[in-house]
Amino acid sequence: MKELSSAQVRQMYLDFFKGKGHDVMKSAPLVPHDDPTLLWINSGVATMKKYFDGTVVPKNHRITSSQKSIRTNDIENVGHTARHHTLFEMLGNFSVGDYFKKEAITWAWELLTSEEWFAMDPEKLYVTVYPKDTAARECWKEVGVEDSHIYEAEDNFWDIGEGPSGPDSEIFYDRGQEMNNVSEDDPENYPGGENERYLEIWNIVFSEFNHKPDGTYEPLPHKNIDTGMGLERVVSVFQHAKTNFETDLFMPIIDETAKMAKGDVHYGDDAEKDISFKVIADHARAVTFAIGDGALPSNEGRGYVIRRLIRRAVMHGQKLGVEGAFLYKLVPVVGKIMESAYPEVLDQSDYIQKVIRNEEDRFNETLKDGVGLLEDLISETKAKGELKLAGAGVFKLYDTYGFPLELTKEIAADQGLDVDKAGFDEEMQKQKERARAARGNAKSMGVQNGLLTDIKTPSEYVGYEKLAADGILKDIIVDNKLVDVVSEGEAQVIFDKTPFYAEMGGQVADKGIIKDEDGKVVAEVKDVQHAPNGQNMHTLRVLAEMKKDVKYRLEVNVEFHDKVKKNHTATHLLDQALRDVLGEHTHQAGSLVEPNYLRFDFTKMGATTPEELEKVEKIVNEKIWANMPVETVVTDIESAKKLGAIALFTEKYGDTVRVVKAGNYSMEFCGGNHVENTNEIGLFKIVSESGVGAGVRRIEAVTSKEAFEYLERRNVLLKETAAEMKVAQIKEVPHKVQGLQEQIKELENKVSALEDKFASQQAKDVFKNVQTVAGKTLIAAAVKVSGMNQLRSLADQWKEKSLSDVLVLGSASGDKVSLIVAASDDAIKSGIKAGDLIKAIAPLVGGGGGGRPNLAQAGGKKPEGLPEALKAAEKWLAEK
Repeated sequence: MKELSSAQVRQMYLDFFKGKGHDVMKSAPLVPHDDPTLLWINSGVATMKKYFDGTVVPKNHRITSSQKSIRTNDIENVGHTARHHTLFEMLGNFSVGDYFKKEAITWAWELLTSEEWFAMDPEKLYVTVYPKDTAARECWKEVGVEDSHIYEAEDNFWDIGEGPSGPDSEIFYDRGQEMNNVSEDDPENYPGGENERYLEIWNIVFSEFNHKPDGTYEPLPHKNIDTGMGLERVVSVFQHAKTNFETDLFMPIIDETAKMAKGDVHYGDDAEKDISFKVIADHARAVTFAIGDGALPSNEGRGYVIRRLIRRAVMHGQKLGVEGAFLYKLVPVVGKIMESAYPEVLDQSDYIQKVIRNEEDRFNETLKDGVGLLEDLISETKAKGELKLAGAGVFKLYDTYGFPLELTKEIAADQGLDVDKAGFDEEMQKQKERARAARGNAKSMGVQNGLLTDIKTPSEYVGYEKLAADGILKDIIVDNKLVDVVSEGEAQVIFDKTPFYAEMGGQVADKGIIKDEDGKVVAEVKDVQHAPNGQNMHTLRVLAEMKKDVKYRLEVNVEFHDKVKKNHTATHLLDQALRDVLGEHTHQAGSLVEPNYLRFDFTKMGATTPEELEKVEKIVNEKIWANMPVETVVTDIESAKKLGAIALFTEKYGDTVRVVKAGNYSMEFCGGNHVENTNEIGLFKIVSESGVGAGVRRIEAVTSKEAFEYLERRNVLLKETAAEMKVAQIKEVPHKVQGLQEQIKELENKVSALEDKFASQQAKDVFKNVQTVAGKTLIAAAVKVSGMNQLRSLADQWKEKSLSDVLVLGSASGDKVSLIVAASDDAIKSGIKAGDLIKAIAPLVGGGGGGRPNLAQAGGKKPEGLPEALKAAEKWLAEK
């Protein structure tokens, strides 16, 4: 067997199958942009679904890849076992209705045993087959595998329920009894058993059946091959490593971590510390790639996974004595290891480090208090002789200090304790109820209970085509009860047809009025929300009697609606412009479309620069003025994805979706209302940009009339400023301001010079008054200067002339006091420190301060206490 690096193993695998006519597919991002059903890409075949299910026919029916993947269902096992990882690479070769068992087995054996390729000893290789799969057994025998190296296993059948399925064949490498964790005569000591001697390195799935809903199986019209070889596992074989972690994929990360650990700590010296090294190495790889592929830490979904991994790594760093933020420093190490296959990691290193560092700093702040509380909770639990941490205490750690429940469980387990999960869940439920009570019923949706769930009346939204329509009133709800008539007050109603848009996707609901058949206004529409079964449910202020099963005229407020749709289309343009300027890693994190403004949240670490905002604003306006048609396409979800439409992973989409296209510039999944041409928007202006959370920024902007009014208000202010400055034209204002700033600076310099001169004149008198206190000379006085700068200037003069052992000066200006204390070298040697003296007298002027032994300063807000403070200095010195 050859001695190979991880990069060589990966490349040889891909080159081998490329030589067998396979197209090499680049590893897809971990964030599944074209599959909202997945949280992460979790296997090589996950990227092939569109081919295997027939949605897309590949150009080449033979494909190979090395796909980075994340699985997080057993994070707690990482570090405690030899081969559990959150991030791993899966080498795979795939046949989509092309070759089958004979070729797949023949090529696997050739790659593993040929001297040209991996050159493994055939005697060390074993295979397992499904007992009924005689064809696979015969194929293995044909390539030269002896019967004694072929094992039958009943669980060698790949099946995930309905859909493609079939038998599989696993390949094991015999690492020798010296690598084993069970005795030679142990019943688990065989290929496929629970042991460390026979390591599974490859699995070949023969996808040949369709698992039908009735539980039966029928042959697939096109048989497929799906294989998977874990890179981390097979590299451990080539590098004779006891676990995956002692390979070139992990050891550089572990070694770098050891350098940051406190004391002489090395991997392999201590089993407990080794767990921490492994966790950090694994998690550093996972978060580096996840963030590089567009995910960011947050409190839910994949963002929570990243946050959890970072926090686990931080906790294990503390176990090793690593101080401060450190995980971010491992990003370049990960990038260097993976550079041959993933050069983009090093390209994005600064960005990834910034995200991780920010998250580490946030968590380290919470840990300072949280760790102490957890230790107290553990001590209290042990003192009581109990074996479980109380749920209320664990919840406080989670809710107040950001401790994930899993981390508390791990730390408790290290102390031989469990967690009262039921008590934790009870506290969580109470918190949810408190949150609901605090939110109140602003959206009039508090009645979403059994009553509304049972209402299945069909209701059609016709607002895409018209803003006024006749609708029959089908359901009336007043005080959470169905009624047939309502005459006044508030009611919730459902019509069989409505032009009123129900709030969704960030767009606010339409407003308007309801008229009876005589044209009389009988109600005002205050809000529209989706009922549990999808109908548009209108919240009304009822002005006159309304009856069930009667026809009414529903009229949307056109001005309100038109403003909203202008802002909604502008939001789409803004989304794409941000991607153009900040990069494709920028993603929408929420939006709000009101008639008077729009709000757009997006992922980004750090503030957006004025230059970036200017570029974004310019792009949006250029697209508005380009008179681009805005078109809506209604299609199935897969077709929409093929078109390249942007989908939000937080949204749920049905079989049929609407895709909104603004020319050839923007294309997004969207169920909202939009203009017909971008020129209807008129004008776009960003009014603010700010941070709203970790890695999330917010832009607020206005369009059309509101944008003009915003600019006009600023223009009026500029005119008023020009008038005050007595300049003829607005364009002269900047020049005038520059001139005034220069004048101000010149005057400030003159004032400063006069103050220094005045201070020096005072010094002549002040420095004459030298007292002797307890054998030490002291100058203590109140002076009239403008502040601390002049006090420091006086202290410098005092030092140059060596006028006394100690200097105490104070100055009061308005309600502010400044104090300065200086001590000579001789005074310091005798135990007198300026910092100690300032701390003793500062409280008398209502303040505090500190400094070095030779110079200290303080500020306060109690001018009347200055004389007392100066006397206190004498007393303090006398007692020394």
